[in-house]
Amino acid sequence: MQRPWNLPSYPVYSLTTYSGDQVNMNVCTYVSALSMNPKIIGIALYENTKTLDNMLNSEMAILQLLHKDQFPLVRMLGKKSGLHWDKDTWLHKKERTTLWLGYPVLANCSAYMELTKKDKLKTGDHTLFLFEVKRFKSCNSDLLTTQILSEKKIIRI
Repeated sequence: MQRPWNLPSYPVYSLTTYSGDQVNMNVCTYVSALSMNPKIIGIALYENTKTLDNMLNSEMAILQLLHKDQFPLVRMLGKKSGLHWDKDTWLHKKERTTLWLGYPVLANCSAYMELTKKDKLKTGDHTLFLFEVKRFKSCNSDLLTTQILSEKKIIRI
């Protein structure tokens, strides 16, 4: 039997963080809307990652809701560490990036959200960040979910 937290099929996101001219993208499913007005999003970031390092030193990030056709990116974005691998260069060479609001992001996502960091809290092996959504763009409703990743044998749930 599946663990209770694996029963629902969750949307799959990529959080793009910036540190100077360095860009890092990861995969995250520990994402939740927490408030409607103002729109607050909670994102838990795993310890000892480039994304966490960048977020500790930045006030903004871009949250990207992945499109169902972007499942092949999950192995690279989620299973390779930005501490040891330049994801931005790899994505650029593969022509998988574009600009949104002047920031490098993944091309062809289902949605984009510009986030401003409001607070953080250490929570076990993750740090929970609270972000206010400043701007967003919805592109389509064909979302990548953890169920699709399971069907493609990228994750086990």
